[in-house]
Amino acid sequence: MTDDHPGLLLTVPARPENVTVIRHAVAALAEKIGMSESRIGDLKTVVTEACMNVVVHAYGDEEGALQVEVTPAPGELSVVVRDFGAGIRPLPEPDPERSSLRIGLALIAALSTSFEISGGLGRGTEIRMRLAMDEEEIQGPRRVEVAPTEATELAVSDPNLIAPVLSSVVGALAARRRVTVDRLGDAVLITDAISEHAPSAFSDGYSIFSVADGEGGIDLRVGPLPPEASRGLREGLSLPELGGSLESLADELLVEQGEDGEYLVVRFFTVPA
Repeated sequence: MTDDHPGLLLTVPARPENVTVIRHAVAALAEKIGMSESRIGDLKTVVTEACMNVVVHAYGDEEGALQVEVTPAPGELSVVVRDFGAGIRPLPEPDPERSSLRIGLALIAALSTSFEISGGLGRGTEIRMRLAMDEEEIQGPRRVEVAPTEATELAVSDPNLIAPVLSSVVGALAARRRVTVDRLGDAVLITDAISEHAPSAFSDGYSIFSVADGEGGIDLRVGPLPPEASRGLREGLSLPELGGSLESLADELLVEQGEDGEYLVVRFFTVPA
């Protein structure tokens, strides 16, 4: 991604439990840029409705990806919710199963400053919304088609948004598992430190993360990174005044080499049941 506009690109498996993760991340971004409390409430509602439409209607019994793109601009927030499923189908007669879709879209249209939906057979569906005053037409991060994975994937371009968005996602995923408050606090300390140094580790203006929650705990992956960039991130975790490092707060911290570059991997284990 090479666009200069700040924003968030978040990709998750299209499942009901991941709508909560998206809502937390988008609300954290909106709060950080100064959106009013009432408008954040509207934002959470339209994002939930749009995402649930994807979960319920986009893929049927198949697995698929749900992607949310958020772009702040003066006086407004642009939100795009997209899937890569079968697309909008013509309805020859009323379909009770699709009534929730019509109600959801009507609510989105009522709460948004502007709203449009596009797509077609085999091309997926895209719902584009703007909230607050529409001062200028903007474009967000480019569309990236992805295969479904078990992880929540984030691409954040504004350095000031990385920490609140990343900590909100980690917190939302931790709530699903037996992660203690103390361990969650340790995770936030590490994510804050990584967030501070991440912008200098990436070359295209976007900091790339994935967060996966499994039976064993939570994995944070940073990357793909250019060669040796992970070393700089690890050095950013050091506490020279205390003679230690925040690395000790993680259950496991390592560097993995992938086909597309390095990944810094931080793991927090859950408490055994």
